[in-house]
Amino acid sequence: MVDGITADQVVLSDFVAPAPQSNPIASHKAMEYSAKLQLPQKHGNHHLKEQKRWGTILFMIGIHSLTVLALLPRFWSLQAITALVILYWLTACLGVTLGYHRLLSHRAFKVPKWLERVFATCGALSCQHGPIDWVGLHRHHHTFSDTEADHHNSHKGFWWSHMGWMFQPIPAMKAVPRLSGDLNKDPYYRWLNKNFLLLQIPLGAILFWIGNTTEVGGWSMVLWGIPLRLVLVYHVTWLVNSATHCWGTVAYESGDGSRNNPWVAALTFGEGWHNNHHAFPNSALQGLQKGQIDITWQHIRLLRFLGLATRIRLPARY
Repeated sequence: MVDGITADQVVLSDFVAPAPQSNPIASHKAMEYSAKLQLPQKHGNHHLKEQKRWGTILFMIGIHSLTVLALLPRFWSLQAITALVILYWLTACLGVTLGYHRLLSHRAFKVPKWLERVFATCGALSCQHGPIDWVGLHRHHHTFSDTEADHHNSHKGFWWSHMGWMFQPIPAMKAVPRLSGDLNKDPYYRWLNKNFLLLQIPLGAILFWIGNTTEVGGWSMVLWGIPLRLVLVYHVTWLVNSATHCWGTVAYESGDGSRNNPWVAALTFGEGWHNNHHAFPNSALQGLQKGQIDITWQHIRLLRFLGLATRIRLPARY
């Protein structure tokens, strides 16, 4: 039985070979193997964005400053809060957790290509890089989790794994072309990878129009729907890299410092069951123990019910 799906309800095309248990590369081999991944490809054309760290620093200062501005009493309204909640679900759950992470990075299930692109676009609206870069870096993290080669190695401290790593050169960016070659074949993903920041412009225009139409103020909607929402989604996402490698319980020997953390799971639609995930990275379900609520899994179950999700991968015992 799979969280409410009994054996006689399973369609063979919906479930494929089980998601195997996995461990990262051994620490003493990590740097050597990571360096090989970073060798330039014959036809590689990836821009090395690790040299733009000052741009990242200035962007983060700006976006956090606008968040403080958004919290001034004059910008509060029910409409603004509603926009924040909807966009938080759209970008953090559908975009990052379901789209970038379980679908694109781990191929834990399959959806029609048009829907896959919709989820990727929602992920791009989170402003956490385009899909090619996000997926490549995430696959690199799983390969070298908590070793010297891991770009947000939690052994370097909470601040480093939470966000400090982004402000320094990221050698792992050179490995992205090799690690996300499947996405690089798609022209839409290549466009999205280069232009993800531009998506905030039409979104801002829509929010401004809604704000003026509802007479709560266009800038109120923009500030809550973009900078405040981005900062919230950023820090909630980063807690998976930091908090779930510091605090929580261990159910499986995953070869790294990953933990299962219930309060991070509540904020991230199920991503806080991180030790489970690092043990079975290709599983569509991450809440593997009794009582572990995984909201993203419920979305995947809904997609399956609608006939939109197939080839769902789960650990063998499920």
